[in-house]
Amino acid sequence: MTRPSMMRGGRGPGGMQMGPVEKPLDFWPSLRRLVRLLRKQRVAMIGALVLSVGSVAASVSGPKIIGHAIDGIYAGVLSAHLPRGLTTEQAVALLRAHGQGRFADMVAAAHVVPGMGIDFGRVGTILLWAVAVYVVSSLLMYVQAYLLNGAVQRTMSQLREQVEAKLHRLPLSYFDRQPRGELLSRVTNDIDNLGQSLTQALSQLLVSAMTVIGVLVMMLLVSSVLTLVALVAVPLVVLLTSAVMKRSQKQFVAQWKHTGRLNAQVEEAFSGHELVTVFGRRGEVSRRFEDENSKLMTAGYKAQFVSGLMMPIMMFVGNLQYVGICVVGGLRVASGAMSLGDVIAFIQYSRQFTQPLTQIASMANMLQSGVASAERVFQVLDAQDQVAEQHEALPAPARGRVDFVDVSFGYRPDTPLIEGLNLVAEPGRTVAIVGHTGAGKTTLVNLIMRFYELDGGRILLDGTDIATVPRAELRSRIGMVLQDTWLFGGSIADNIRYGNLDATDEQLHRAAEATFVDRFVHSLPAGYETVIDDETGSVSAGERQLITIARAFLADPAILILDEATSAVDTRTEVLLQRAMRALRADRTSFVIAHRLSTIRDADTIVVMEHGRIVEQGGHAELLDAGGPYARLYRAQFEGALLDDDELSGA
Repeated sequence: MTRPSMMRGGRGPGGMQMGPVEKPLDFWPSLRRLVRLLRKQRVAMIGALVLSVGSVAASVSGPKIIGHAIDGIYAGVLSAHLPRGLTTEQAVALLRAHGQGRFADMVAAAHVVPGMGIDFGRVGTILLWAVAVYVVSSLLMYVQAYLLNGAVQRTMSQLREQVEAKLHRLPLSYFDRQPRGELLSRVTNDIDNLGQSLTQALSQLLVSAMTVIGVLVMMLLVSSVLTLVALVAVPLVVLLTSAVMKRSQKQFVAQWKHTGRLNAQVEEAFSGHELVTVFGRRGEVSRRFEDENSKLMTAGYKAQFVSGLMMPIMMFVGNLQYVGICVVGGLRVASGAMSLGDVIAFIQYSRQFTQPLTQIASMANMLQSGVASAERVFQVLDAQDQVAEQHEALPAPARGRVDFVDVSFGYRPDTPLIEGLNLVAEPGRTVAIVGHTGAGKTTLVNLIMRFYELDGGRILLDGTDIATVPRAELRSRIGMVLQDTWLFGGSIADNIRYGNLDATDEQLHRAAEATFVDRFVHSLPAGYETVIDDETGSVSAGERQLITIARAFLADPAILILDEATSAVDTRTEVLLQRAMRALRADRTSFVIAHRLSTIRDADTIVVMEHGRIVEQGGHAELLDAGGPYARLYRAQFEGALLDDDELSGA
């Protein structure tokens, strides 16, 4: 059976690359879920809301105040054309007597004091008030943005923690179905995009919504007639916004889907860069990259182009609204029904009314991009957890007896791999598992680790069903060394100590000496403090494997699992390791998976597997004398025998 993703890096049990299942975006449920996440920051959100109200209230009062200043200037200009000493009523009557009725209406509406001119002191005071309210509005907006951004970033931090915790609760089968690059894109790029979208969209949406309400109230106070003219454009805005949002949403979903696929492809290509180079597949990899990159570019272009239509559409509607207000407002000023200052103030309000609508439409598209990313993250959070933990304790000290009782398992429900398997590993004994590729050897030890749950039967550790034991406690009793080495960026000492964080330097050095790590470490300039990373050339592949074995030695487990652990070391080192492993296995149960049969001659029990079944078991000499599958494997490996088709199928 093909190894799961933990051992092969992102391929499913059948060796087939599997992509995520994309679902159509369900906008409103995902948005409501986002709102529930933000509720934990309700204090900051309420504070931001209150500050937004205050900022908008100060901002929308500005045009009205400026309108009073314009009325003062306008009245002063009109008064300069009238003789000083007359009252307003007298001036109006005089103008009507001379047939200037429209001018008389304008003078009456503006409350002109004949001959006074412009009162610059009064106008200056009004303008200072306007400056003051705009300064207050800006300060309140700054504090509002500070609170809101903090709330969003804390929410994103909590979301990352939820995803991190979720990844540890997911079964290994979930990772088998997910390419690593795609999964990384969900937990990094998508969360980042969600945070940026919320940071920008929430602040703008909140302020814009408050502005629309505040401006609408002021517009009604200034002129109900002009308000009706302005509101005629609203239904048109709603229809156009809905049409654009429906089209752009599909493109945003496609954009982030292709982003995930491109990340998966890049991760795969770079992690296997040496193989790509050796087999001369750089051209093919480049073509695949260009193809996926082209799809991403097309989806991104369509998403941004469609969403970008919102701004010119809104500007066109705003200009139509502006023309209507100017025409109707001019007629009302001429008739004396409104002052010039009120009309100019209303024009400013109409602009303030259109602008937040435009921002709401623009931020709605940005929010769509964020919600598209949020749904991808929610799909990870909603994935089914591994089977719930039970809390039965293992006996202490552990003896290490392992019983497989009628065990059945399959990676897929309709494709059983292991059926009715029974096996006993006595404490302190070494069980070697051999068989052709796909026989189920690695699957068997994965079941001991509870990487997968059984379909039937039980596995007992010292008489306790491991399904009833917390996974962390179970795995703390087991040490595992894989064929594929895994070392993190850090020193050699740190990587060895990973097996037991409480180990002393003396214990660490003993483990290194037992596994012959100590031999090559002293040849390095920094010794045990040599830093290991993907680019270092100071540590070979075989030496990296020795470090992983030393890590398992230091853990001192009750059960030891070695999965082709010596495959990357040279023959001389392998002999030395076999001696060390014999000493290590003396007091613990060991499972050894091996293709090189020379490494398992001294095993207490050799188990031969075929198609998920145990077809033969016994000692090395006993199995050779039996002349069965093990003998055929041995002859093929050491005697170079030419096997016929029947023997190959049996081997």
